[in-house]
This record gives sequence, structure tokens and C-alpha cells, in this order.
Amino acid sequence: MRRLSASVELAIPPDALWTSVCRLDGVNHELAPILRMTAPRGLRSATIDEIVVGEPAGRSWLLLGGLIPVDYDDLTIVELEPPRRFLERSTMLTMAVWEHERIVDPLGGDSVLTDRLGFELRPLLRSIPGVDRLAAGIVGALFRHRHRRLAKLHGHPRSHRGETTAR
Repeated sequence: MRRLSASVELAIPPDALWTSVCRLDGVNHELAPILRMTAPRGLRSATIDEIVVGEPAGRSWLLLGGLIPVDYDDLTIVELEPPRRFLERSTMLTMAVWEHERIVDPLGGDSVLTDRLGFELRPLLRSIPGVDRLAAGIVGALFRHRHRRLAKLHGHPRSHRGETTAR
């Protein structure tokens, strides 16, 4: 399984950050304008805290530019520790295994958000030379984009010194 990790420091208290990043509108703000994620039926206004742990929540489509279906996520939250952490372990059209662990840690009165990702491409895709590296590059770039969007929305803890980029 391929593994990636990325963190960003944000000028927002951990509880407020958790509320922001665990709602579909927050996720879609992070993904925009590249992707938009739909919600499984019955969960359109729910937060991650309302999903039944260990049970499939349903299918979410990933829409390129908000319009064109490019993948889906058969969403399952396997561990949930509000307001600090969740672990999603799902399958996707392109991935036999998709894991996304999101952790919100305090940093003084601010926060550090860490995304740990793991994936294994479907066998047919794995047979294509170089596609694993390409997929890792795309996933990494998407999460760097998400962190930049969060930093732009919430600011960086040192933004009063002019530092506003995610690390």
C-alpha cells in the first residue's frame, strides 16, 4: 500500500476546525474548484460525527470541476474520535483500498491538521507501468491543494508575521 502524509498549521481553535472539516460543505470548500464530492443519500446535511462507525455510509461521487464524475468513494468510517480524529477505510472505482486518517491537534490556541493517506490501486490499474507513482502524485497534489485552501480560509498561526502558506 502506498502511504502519504501532510500537515498544515491553522489559526483556528481545534474544536472549530473539527466542525469545519467534518461537514460536506467544508470538504467541498477544500476540494474546490478541482473536485466536488457528493454525499450518500440521507447524509447530505450530516456531519462525520453522525455517521455510524464501521457501517458503509454509501457512495459519494467525485466530480471533476463539480460536474464530471471521475471516481466514487464507497464511504466507511472505521474509527471516530471527535473532535480529534477519524479514519476512513473505503473502496473507490480506482482503488481497492483507500484510507484517509484526519487528525486535528492543538497548537496553543490554534491547530495542526494532519492527513495520513494510504491507497492500493485496483489490479488492472496496477498493471500499467508508472501509474502508482502518478496516482501518488495526484493524491499528494490534491491534499496539498486542500491544505492551501484551509490556510487561506483560516490563516496560518504566524500570519501576523506575513506567513500564510501551508507546510
